[in-house]
Amino acid sequence: MPEIAAPAGVDLVATQRRTVRVLAAGQVLTGVAFGATLSLGALLAADLSGQEALSGFATASVTLGAALTAIPLARLAGRRGRRFALTTGNLAALAGIAVVITAAATRAFPLLLVGIALIGAGNAGTLQSRFAATDLAPATRRGRDLATVVWATTVGGVVGPLLLAPGELLGASIGMPRLTGAYLFSFAAQAVAYALYALVLRPDPLLLAQRLDRESAASAPVAPQPDRPALARFAMLAVAASHVTMASVMAMTPVHLSHIVAPDAVTLAVGVTIALHVFGMYGLSPVFGVLADRWGRIPVILLGQALLAASLVTAAVFADAQIGVLVALVLLGLGWSAATVAGSALLTEATPLALRPRRQGRSDTLMTACAAVGSVLAGIILGLSGYAGLALWALVSVAAVCGAAILARRFSVAPALP
Repeated sequence: MPEIAAPAGVDLVATQRRTVRVLAAGQVLTGVAFGATLSLGALLAADLSGQEALSGFATASVTLGAALTAIPLARLAGRRGRRFALTTGNLAALAGIAVVITAAATRAFPLLLVGIALIGAGNAGTLQSRFAATDLAPATRRGRDLATVVWATTVGGVVGPLLLAPGELLGASIGMPRLTGAYLFSFAAQAVAYALYALVLRPDPLLLAQRLDRESAASAPVAPQPDRPALARFAMLAVAASHVTMASVMAMTPVHLSHIVAPDAVTLAVGVTIALHVFGMYGLSPVFGVLADRWGRIPVILLGQALLAASLVTAAVFADAQIGVLVALVLLGLGWSAATVAGSALLTEATPLALRPRRQGRSDTLMTACAAVGSVLAGIILGLSGYAGLALWALVSVAAVCGAAILARRFSVAPALP
């Protein structure tokens, strides 16, 4: 696979390192901001609607918001760069947080879903950070650089849910609506992330990669990178199906915990469980990135499916034990991490540079749209067959990816994956 050639005066190694550091710092901040939405969305939806069966609409809204904006943000990145797309996502999230607080104050359930959808639009920008880390990365480090940015979400993603209890106290002290205090931390984190991207993410990695690609082609024409659409489609399926599995079970976990934990301990239990789940999602992503670079993308995707299957079996068998749910959520995060890191790297290298923003946007749209539908269905399945039944139904997605991997291996030979 041809690499981007650096003209005189451009230190690509230093530029890539700086880009990864900036993106990682932004992920820490947006992780804090998004953590409250993951933890509180289902609880707020159940509270404002008065029906637990509608709690899944919170996760559905956040994923739908991301699905509707992933392609527009990707196209925006292709035309104006990653920096402009990321900051646009930050602004959408800031507006969404304000709407959520207003909805809680007025007890308006539909307005709550609008606000959460706007936060989801911000998350669509955050998801594209992992692709921004690959714009200037050589193929031999693509998985590692992508995983480094994903890993940075660990800090914010773990801290965010742990701020639920302090946020509740802070919000109560200044008269904020119930369950919304933690959004104060979210708002501050998103604002700082906006400033970071706007001021420090320079040069823009995608615009620089596009310029260098044009200059290299003009000065020393080389064989273009082949487009492997079949392999790209498998990567999109693996990422989307793994995300559906993770989002569906995770979305219903706060509601399920409210049934098996003492009422005065629900907030703490949800915060700790989601924090450890988020650690599983991001904490070992550098390990999965290294494995994807060394073993190949498809084997690590299959490792992710094995971890997801172990999580779902644990959730089904130990559904009524808090520790069992916690272990299942950690495994759920680890499986998602392996599949997402390897799948995203596979999608990038199966796609020529000119097509990447569009195809990456489609991947994120598919991922989040499927998760939105899955979250709504998860609420219905939870009501009909309980948490254990939901976990068993989620195994269908795992089986689909494993079956598709057999066909995908036929398309991973030329050129060979690293």
